[in-house]
Amino acid sequence: MASEHASAELVAAMSKLLISVRDVTMRLETPEAEAARRTQSEVVDQLSDYVLPRLVQLDAPLLAVVGGSTGAGKSTLVNSIVGQRVTESGVLRPTTRSPVLVHHPADAEWFRPDRILPDLPRTEVSSNDTYALRLASSDKIPRGLAILDAPDVDSIDQGNRELASQLLAAADLWLFVTSAARYADQVPWDYLRLAAERSTSVAVVLDRTSAEAVVEVRGHLARMMTSRGLSDSPLFTVPESGVDADGLVPPAAVAPIVGWLHELAADTGARAMVVNRTLDGAIRNNVMRTHDIGDSMDSQIEVAEALYREVDSVYRSALDAFALQSTDGTLVRGEVLVRWQEFVGTGELLKSVEEKVTRIRDRFVDGMTGKRTRSKEVVDAIENGLHMLLVEHAEAAAEKASRSWAMTDAGRALLSNTRGLDRASRDFRVKAERLVHDWGQALLELVRVEGADKRMTAKFLAFGVNGIGVALMIVLLSKSGEDAEAGGTAVLGRKLLDAIFGEQVVDELVQKARVDLESRAGALFQTELHRYVDVLDTPETLKAAQSVLREAARQAEYARHSDFLNGESTS
Repeated sequence: MASEHASAELVAAMSKLLISVRDVTMRLETPEAEAARRTQSEVVDQLSDYVLPRLVQLDAPLLAVVGGSTGAGKSTLVNSIVGQRVTESGVLRPTTRSPVLVHHPADAEWFRPDRILPDLPRTEVSSNDTYALRLASSDKIPRGLAILDAPDVDSIDQGNRELASQLLAAADLWLFVTSAARYADQVPWDYLRLAAERSTSVAVVLDRTSAEAVVEVRGHLARMMTSRGLSDSPLFTVPESGVDADGLVPPAAVAPIVGWLHELAADTGARAMVVNRTLDGAIRNNVMRTHDIGDSMDSQIEVAEALYREVDSVYRSALDAFALQSTDGTLVRGEVLVRWQEFVGTGELLKSVEEKVTRIRDRFVDGMTGKRTRSKEVVDAIENGLHMLLVEHAEAAAEKASRSWAMTDAGRALLSNTRGLDRASRDFRVKAERLVHDWGQALLELVRVEGADKRMTAKFLAFGVNGIGVALMIVLLSKSGEDAEAGGTAVLGRKLLDAIFGEQVVDELVQKARVDLESRAGALFQTELHRYVDVLDTPETLKAAQSVLREAARQAEYARHSDFLNGESTS
């Protein structure tokens, strides 16, 4: 007699496998992606629809799913096996998307939503509800057995085909129905091949076969089953015959199938063997397919690395270009240069710095108010220049990164699903303006802290924190430049700063201010880079998910060996 449930170790391992497979993201278009996503969906469906519910209820009724080709007579066969009309056939069916599950009234509790197919809503009446599982009870079906009438596997409707696949994957036993006209069709054999690969328990029914063709067709069908690994599967033949007023074939025509199913229902040991064979095969197959998904992630990782490398390189280059142009004198031109010269006076500052302290005090304290007003104009010009430089490089980087991605299938797909990546983010200008202002304030604080013991000197009084901060900005913006005009202009500021702080301190202040500016700019460009990362899983994230997936598959296989192969799931 079967135990009520599998071991806690196996249930936990399969739960972890489900979560691991479900959480894998494969956003990138690679040659393997479509097939891998389909495999992922199928594994998730079978684990949640069948494997886990069955593991925790091994003694639940045997679920026989009746599937097959269009026109094979599945619904008539189901009604005839049950002995009453429980499902409509042909054009009379309300919708093939509402499969019918027939069970004994005493077994109704087994088929509540969390038993099998938990995502399918339940109904007990015929309706046109899409993807609803209609539960029908009948005391003509034995306890311990349930029969589910599935849509055609070769339906012209894709939704029906997908539902048929999902239902067959949730079966303990496939009752596969074909006919003399359709038994050699490729689609049904694709499903039977899957059954053989999964070690699913299968019985094949050759339906609607004339007496003169039954011997030949049955023999050919049997050979096809043997060559495809289904030699141990029962093969039943239902001769072509009329139906009664209820649409049922004569009882004698289905008596062998009915007898076989009733024997399975009555024999708990035989029923457990069918369940365990199918369940073990499903677990083994899903573990193997999980490894296939893990292998498919190699290409995801490879493409992600290439795409990530492209945008990372673009934004690193943008930061490098900004860092260079913000210190090579590029900005000490135009408006900045004009405002600076108005502030210091052409050539007069240098001469003033070299004069005696008393004369410097007299000269600059008298005009201190005007100097401080003009210092604000210089700061505004510098901040505006830095702001525009940031915007320019952010826009160029976004355009270049998008153009690079557009050269690959995966990149094009990501760009088509996300608007605006070819431009800097909408609030970039505001962020850049705030960055530059905050940096300027931080620079003034540097001056304030460093000049704490020098604030009573004539030079400090003459220019104040703001004026000295402006000089520091000018020196910083021209520090690495070779531009004669910018460099010459910066000499005045440098002379003043050296006179106040000393050369070493000035070098340290310039370095601190430069590092602070580049750090802030780097963080801002990083937020721009993350717009791409948000639609692209990082290689590290994909590698971690792949590792988790493969480990979950190994643990599931280990638990399967411990449970099934050591006989813990059966007495």
